[in-house]
Amino acid sequence: MDMNGIHFGITDWSSVPPTEHTGETGTATWRTREFGKVRVRMVEYSPGYLADHWCSRGHVLLVLEGTLTTELSTGEVVTIEAGSSYQVGDDMEAHRSSTTGGARLFVVD
Repeated sequence: MDMNGIHFGITDWSSVPPTEHTGETGTATWRTREFGKVRVRMVEYSPGYLADHWCSRGHVLLVLEGTLTTELSTGEVVTIEAGSSYQVGDDMEAHRSSTTGGARLFVVD
């Protein structure tokens, strides 16, 4: 992650316009800021959300609310609760997310 040339700044996430992304089931609502090559998002998954794709992009992800289940291409399944995070590098383990009760995430990639 290249964070060079990014000046100090504050984001009021409630003022960032949302975009909706339909999953295989449910929806993901993103509020996104871009800082050079760094994408920062506040993401809300609806209850019953299942991603419609396998992702190979690297992330640092923090669960703010709810429970997130992440399936890895290796077959491993991990579940993390609010207050826990994961990190994965670009082109490492492909992954896809789901949640039964909904989740709110903070993601940097």
